[in-house]
Amino acid sequence: MAGGGLGTSLLLMAGIVVAVGLCRRLTRRRLRSHPRLCTFLLEMFSTFQICACTNELCLLGNAEPKPHTGLTLTYGFTVLHGLTLPGSTCNPCGTLQPMWGGGTSVKMGGLKIGAQFVAAVLARVFMHFLWRLEMAEPHFGALSQGCGNPMQTTEMQAFCIELLFSVVFQLTVLRVESINPKYRVHLIALLITMLVYAGGNLTGAIFNPALAFSLHPSCFYDKFWSYSLVYWIAPSLGTILVAFIWDEILPRIS
Repeated sequence: MAGGGLGTSLLLMAGIVVAVGLCRRLTRRRLRSHPRLCTFLLEMFSTFQICACTNELCLLGNAEPKPHTGLTLTYGFTVLHGLTLPGSTCNPCGTLQPMWGGGTSVKMGGLKIGAQFVAAVLARVFMHFLWRLEMAEPHFGALSQGCGNPMQTTEMQAFCIELLFSVVFQLTVLRVESINPKYRVHLIALLITMLVYAGGNLTGAIFNPALAFSLHPSCFYDKFWSYSLVYWIAPSLGTILVAFIWDEILPRIS
């Protein structure tokens, strides 16, 4: 891949981050008196940023040298998302955890999850529009790829991988809550990068139902039950398992 193509993609993602930051700031200023709408839009804009940038990053997965470039970009943009999107989970599993513990009402949790899936669809539509413009080399032919078949293993193994990765990720998020946010984002970014390196070639290591739907809508359309099982149910079960252990079992043995 030419350096110009990579540079254009990076500028595109930087533009998305800046635009989302402006939208979030405007939402906070103008909609303070409408808390539900404000919450919905903040979560939607934040999830849109992650889904749109990750859609673009997937096109850069084969950038040389492999896999160093892809992993470096994964780490860098995860840190960037963590620093620019405070207060947003951008992951239905991250919303389920406080709902289980009673920290978030079912109505508010459902509102956030709805915002996340709306953002997932909008991000995919937006990125398809940009790819049609073919502004960078990675965009050539991106629309004709169809289902990218992220599952490169059996359905049961993929289910276990996404379940395990969700458990590890959600448990780590709970463990590092007390750490300074400036350092916490780097720890979480390092963990995500390690999980992508370990399982990216098998399932994509997504463990985020909204993001999975944004990245692979054609796959959900072709094999809905298989992909729902692996990319929606498995990470959700992992999150519920962590929440149960964290709230019910650990307090009794500590």
